Amino acid sequence: MNKRTFLLRAAGLLVGLGIGLPAAVAADRFIVVQSTTSTQNSGLFDVLLPEFTRKTGIEVRVVAVGTGQAIKNAENGDGDVLLVHAKAAEEKFIAEGGGVERFDVMYNDFVVVGPPADPAGVAGSKDVVASLARIAESKAPFASRGDDSGTHKAELKLWKAAGVDVAAASGDWYRETGSGMGATLNTGTGMGAYVLTDRATWISFGNKGDYTIAVEGDKQLFNQYGVMLVNPEKHPNVKAEDGQAFIDWLTGKEGQDAIAAYKIDGQQLFFPNSTRPQS
Repeated sequence: MNKRTFLLRAAGLLVGLGIGLPAAVAADRFIVVQSTTSTQNSGLFDVLLPEFTRKTGIEVRVVAVGTGQAIKNAENGDGDVLLVHAKAAEEKFIAEGGGVERFDVMYNDFVVVGPPADPAGVAGSKDVVASLARIAESKAPFASRGDDSGTHKAELKLWKAAGVDVAAASGDWYRETGSGMGATLNTGTGMGAYVLTDRATWISFGNKGDYTIAVEGDKQLFNQYGVMLVNPEKHPNVKAEDGQAFIDWLTGKEGQDAIAAYKIDGQQLFFPNSTRPQS
């Protein structure tokens, strides 16, 4: 029995005994979505989820962690839907039977932000690999999430392309926070370090100070999000019908329009790109 099933059964027992939880809570219709900190911290879910709930009566409860942890949670059956941004890992999850089918939902991009002093001299560059190589060569501080998130996976791929062994530099100019994107940005700005972040989190980040985007516009910074139903054949506790209803809505016209409409200070954070038939 997985943790989610145990907790739900325990909650049902408490209600049955008339203690601990009101019956109305147990009767709530909800799904659990394992997702990323970027979709949560950007404020996107605050806009999307109430619209979906109004239309369907299904509440969506989000577990916002790094993509790697979200996938592990879904592999354990601790959720109904997975919405993350590491396509290779998502396809592996599907191939191994963890999920039913993967769908593109939306995209944005990653950017490298940095201090005004720009010690590595990369400001204005559109070549992220060359910029990372310069950061490493100058030993300018760089703050990494270091948490197996989608952003961290993308960052490591770029360091590899730059021929830089960041494991060897760990604790020197390369610092791993082991934290989410917001916390890593706070750490990075506090220590004058460069940071790779998704653009949505950067736009919504409230502690920018005098930091600016140093590197952007490279096609290697493309950031795709995908959604998939956790496999109910592998995990019978999965609420397949309601989970699929959420996926259908998110990749359909209403969800895609809601994603496109979400802006902060006139800036669009995510760009819908579902290829499913719109209805």
